[in-house]
Amino acid sequence: MSFKQQWKFILVLFIGLIGLVCQFGIHTKSLFQIGNLQFPFEAILIDVIGIAMALSLLLEIINDFRSGRYGVDILAVIAVVSTILIGDIWAEWMILVMMTGGETLENYATGQADKELRSLLSNSPTTANKIVGNELVSVDVDQLEINDQVLIKPGEQVPVDGKVIDGASSFDQSSLTGESVPVQKNIGDELMSGSINGDVAVKMVVTKKASDSEYQTIVSLVESSQAKPAKFVKMADRYAVPFTVISLAIGIAAWIHSGNPINFAEVMVVASPCPLLISAPVALVSGMSSMSKHHIIVKSGPTIEKLATAKTFAFDKTGTLTENRLVIDQIAPAENSDFSAETLQSYATSVEQQSSHIIADSLVSVTDKKMLKPATNIKETTSQGVSGTVDGHEVKVGKLGFVTSEKHAKSVNSTAIYISIDGQYAGYITFKDQVRPESAETVARLRRQSDAHMIMLTGDHEDVANQIGQTVGIKDIRSNLLPAQKIEAIKDVTKDNRPVVMTGDGINDAPSLTAADVGIAMGAKGASAASESADAIIMVNDLSKINDAVAISKHTMKVANVDVLTAITIVILIELVAFTGVIPAFWGAILQEVVDMISISLALLAKTKPKNPKQTGLVAKE
Repeated sequence: MSFKQQWKFILVLFIGLIGLVCQFGIHTKSLFQIGNLQFPFEAILIDVIGIAMALSLLLEIINDFRSGRYGVDILAVIAVVSTILIGDIWAEWMILVMMTGGETLENYATGQADKELRSLLSNSPTTANKIVGNELVSVDVDQLEINDQVLIKPGEQVPVDGKVIDGASSFDQSSLTGESVPVQKNIGDELMSGSINGDVAVKMVVTKKASDSEYQTIVSLVESSQAKPAKFVKMADRYAVPFTVISLAIGIAAWIHSGNPINFAEVMVVASPCPLLISAPVALVSGMSSMSKHHIIVKSGPTIEKLATAKTFAFDKTGTLTENRLVIDQIAPAENSDFSAETLQSYATSVEQQSSHIIADSLVSVTDKKMLKPATNIKETTSQGVSGTVDGHEVKVGKLGFVTSEKHAKSVNSTAIYISIDGQYAGYITFKDQVRPESAETVARLRRQSDAHMIMLTGDHEDVANQIGQTVGIKDIRSNLLPAQKIEAIKDVTKDNRPVVMTGDGINDAPSLTAADVGIAMGAKGASAASESADAIIMVNDLSKINDAVAISKHTMKVANVDVLTAITIVILIELVAFTGVIPAFWGAILQEVVDMISISLALLAKTKPKNPKQTGLVAKE
């Protein structure tokens, strides 16, 4: 809860208590009189506070007006001034209670709405059991360095990212990946910070510092989203002009009809806009909380508004629609080669097994370990390829120009490595990117959810891009794009097809994410540059979370709009009753507090799941 708002609320209550004692306890006399108005000490005290708060709010209104925003706060100022002019200090005091109390209630509701975000922060690992010689030393996680050894006791959190070097146990990764079943980790397996050990102690070696580890990355993103102000958008402002005009018209009509300015003041009291100003922010924070629960970090409220109305979804290919994991597509021995496809794969993999290149990693991961042979004289030429000796044969693997100069050897229009054996061109191996199993259904659901246009933006070859696009159901495919061309493609989306949402995962996607109305980063693998540029981050390796994000956004905006319209309807009905003069200003202010509570209760419904999850796309994976 904001200390400033809490302080204001306490001050107003304290002033009211002093006023009650002065008027009904010690019966203070009027210090001076203007016309028929008496000004005892308690009236002056409350009027001073009322004028100060009205002036403060008026300055905010002027600043908003200069920036092109038209709010409903003017009604609160009119209500305060009206009660001062008619001398109804207790109605004035109740308006001040309503204004400061409404903000306090909003802050409280916001605190309740973002419990999931705060629980993530409070559960961040802070200490580790560092192994120093034969001793265990408890150290702060920030003190851990790469290659330090750490003991993870049963039930403890993994402090930083690392790799198991001794022991085996199951680890609960649900807070990071959404997997409900603990994952067995053995020697050599990677551990993510924030996962919780089962019932067997294991030793791990640190592979990333705390600042770069998985859980700490998530925490920093959450802190970034929490740093955004609670009132990221005043949705009520779009209703400000008609609501203000209607309220003033009812108030003036009440004055003219009764001939008494008190009736105008009574209408203005119940027209105070607190319920409208509370509704949207609390609903949006509730929506952000629901996103966090489904492993999606949203940095600000406007992101939810744009996601709910998105008309274009653009996707990067590699690592987004695909798994960024290559599999062998074709093994093609040269026509005059004496070596079989199996031998080509065996020799190529044997010399590539020490390389860190993505194609080498992919080749080794998909090849049966029985096919690997001892390789000697390994030499890697940067950006060209690798050479070595296998079974007495000199083997070269890499780009075509690196392995052979033979003119009949033609390059293929796909991701490939070429092989030569003993100086003779032997053939090639092509690779294809593995499409995510959820990509096609994700795209189909987005069409059902938003009736949106789908685009694929990729730097890959046209043939490869078309094949992936056809598989996932995207027809608008832009291939051979540089990062700058991706940005242009996003900027060229027409106004009728906006907001546009861009989803990517790599460093090269960061500019595109920034250029889009909403940038979504696939952050499960620690794509920090993309995550920092994005408006929302999917923290698990699951593209279908975009469906969840859209479903939650639509549900949140529906709740927010219904809440605002409900508040307006109730307030106008009360204004019409106040028009007759049967609601004194004091009781009108109390009725406003009731409407505040109704607005907050409705706004918190944004934390609930959307109905018919299969239709909206929200499928819980708790």
